[in-house]
Amino acid sequence: MLAAACALVWGTADFFGGKASQRANALAVTVVAQILGLPVLVLGLLLVPGEPHAADLAWGAAAGVAGFLGLFLLYRALAGGAMAVVAPVTAVTAALVPIGVGLVVDRWPGVLALAGAGCAVVAIGLVSLGSRQGPARVAPAMIGQALLAGTMFGIFTSLLGQSTAESGMWPLAGVRVTSIGVGVLLMLKMGVSLRLPRQVLPLALAAGALDIAANGFYVAAAARGHLSVVAPIASLYPASTVLLALVVDRERLQLVQVAGLGLAATALVLASS
Repeated sequence: MLAAACALVWGTADFFGGKASQRANALAVTVVAQILGLPVLVLGLLLVPGEPHAADLAWGAAAGVAGFLGLFLLYRALAGGAMAVVAPVTAVTAALVPIGVGLVVDRWPGVLALAGAGCAVVAIGLVSLGSRQGPARVAPAMIGQALLAGTMFGIFTSLLGQSTAESGMWPLAGVRVTSIGVGVLLMLKMGVSLRLPRQVLPLALAAGALDIAANGFYVAAAARGHLSVVAPIASLYPASTVLLALVVDRERLQLVQVAGLGLAATALVLASS
């Protein structure tokens, strides 16, 4: 349930981040969103009991580098408009990496739980398939960005999944320190300004606040469950993005998306068995 909550909130954060990146520089949106999400992190540190162990902070710091790069690449790819291609490629790649890591470094989960993880991977692709008006050409560079973003997300979830339950939300402090630091360095090198248009700030705020909340759900889930099951369930985030597009942008669900949502529900039941 924690992983499912993570997927719901992550997908919502990506919806707002993608919207903001269509109206402003993706790098600036990523960094500003990370900064605006800091109050949510402070609230989590105060409300969730935990001790800041050095090892957990280090796992979080390493994960923060991969997470920032993945988020930047995702926002940049989403800004290109080919979400029906970018979302499944990124999400499936993000799910496959920690599945492999979890099977190597952790004990094997039950057969039903592993079947649920497999269903989640298939569901990710199905729910991300949307209608497109006319023929759409996707540049190889965009596919490369989606693959790299998914790989970075997979590394992020794998590293963050090594933290312990006793650390509470403290690993996320390590995540934010390095992610914001890397972002600011990239902005200085590329000459990008932190200033965003006024109408973009609420979108960046929503993206940043929800992203850190989703990270909190993931840390809690990964500390209590098997990485090869938790990660693919958390990677079901395109489902909430699709549902938001349905409600906000008045898009229509395709039959394959309905099947994907049903398979996602099946994956959650199997994974919790």
